[in-house]
Amino acid sequence: MSRSRTIDTPDDLRDAVPEFLVPPETLDTVSPSGDRGGMIIGSGPQGEPISTSILRPQPTRMVTVGGLYLARQIALRAMATGAWVIVATGRPEPWKILEQAAGETPDGQPVPLVQIRRLTPFDLPRSSEDAPLLVIHDGGAVPQELFPPRSAWQTTMYVLPYLHPQVGNGTAANTADLVLLQRLPANQAQLAGRIWHLHPPQVQQLTTLKDDGVIALGNMVWNPIQLVTNKREQEILGPIRRGD
Repeated sequence: MSRSRTIDTPDDLRDAVPEFLVPPETLDTVSPSGDRGGMIIGSGPQGEPISTSILRPQPTRMVTVGGLYLARQIALRAMATGAWVIVATGRPEPWKILEQAAGETPDGQPVPLVQIRRLTPFDLPRSSEDAPLLVIHDGGAVPQELFPPRSAWQTTMYVLPYLHPQVGNGTAANTADLVLLQRLPANQAQLAGRIWHLHPPQVQQLTTLKDDGVIALGNMVWNPIQLVTNKREQEILGPIRRGD
């Protein structure tokens, strides 16, 4: 049986405290799947589960670059941990499957665990350990910071369909605690190398990822991950894919 694996987390910290309490500079959002706020995102080279602490007691910013499949899978798994999920988007239709997955109240209304809103500023609910909040900002390749994470247990995830030259000038990419990169064309891989100071072999690897391949990028972290899915997720999202 494969063990869950952490990435670049010191053994003394791992043994002393739950991973989601490790400071951001050493945690880089990667932790064992059993901890509060952790969710499995895929498997490592030996088939071991790799999980990320997306919901944690610090304001957290993350970025996904690629298709909607990855972003929606993360949203579903956040819902499974009991998180509130709010999606601010200019394309609501692809996100309605989250409402359907959450189910309905006895009077036939969508369960309020999921909200799909327009890309305009609005007040967010208060987040807490018992009610963590994932705010998904699906606002194109150069997003504005409408909902920067300001409180504990709030994570803002920016969904980028591709890397735009201007994204390196914004806060979302440069200060993200975790970036999940799917396969990139050569010119975008070169741009990623400049934004995140990658080595040439890493830039090359970004162009050769398979449809189920993801690179988890953080502070001193470069981790190839193979996406995994379960039967229920396949029913909701379809097969794993790179595009939307």
